[in-house]
Amino acid sequence: MSWDLGADMSHTAAVEPIGKREKTKAANRQAILTAARRVFAQLGYDAATVRDIIRGTDLASGTFYNYFRSKEEVYEALADDSARRFRPILRQAREAATSFEDYLHGAFRAYFRFIVDEYPSEGRPVDERLPHVRLDTPETKAVYQEVRQSLEEAMAGGQAPAVDADYLACACIGIAQEVGSAMLRRSPPDVEAAAAFATALVLKGLAGAPTA
Repeated sequence: MSWDLGADMSHTAAVEPIGKREKTKAANRQAILTAARRVFAQLGYDAATVRDIIRGTDLASGTFYNYFRSKEEVYEALADDSARRFRPILRQAREAATSFEDYLHGAFRAYFRFIVDEYPSEGRPVDERLPHVRLDTPETKAVYQEVRQSLEEAMAGGQAPAVDADYLACACIGIAQEVGSAMLRRSPPDVEAAAAFATALVLKGLAGAPTA
């Protein structure tokens, strides 16, 4: 048996630059996202431009377009990143719940706490930091599926009324988003009050909802 050390070394040498390039690409992309989050907070989404985002990095203007074609794509990436980071938090709320009401309250509270941390009070009002369109990215769709699965499990176990799971998941997400936005406009935001209100709203609404 022969050991071709020369071949192994050349393979290693070929791999290392690729790894370095990938790290550089990831770092550049993250720099753009970090700058965009800061610019949207300072100027508002509508007023912000790609040039503003580029100025917030140490990158050349041409580098930006290697990763994104517009500020809309940057915001989609930010939304995807937030949803990806929130999913395990949401799953943890489900695993810790001892009842359907406990799950609702824990999920709402987790979301409201997450957005308080995500959107510091300094800068433009939160509504101005977001585009006035609905974004359906892979990760935001995954959050919907996570919520729907939790609700279906609660229904199957007899903990929640057997209503239309799709409607209920959409309603819960809509309530979270709208109540969350209203909460962030208050100073200081009251996570517990918002979670209690959203939970009671869903539970009371379910009492009059038709069963599936």
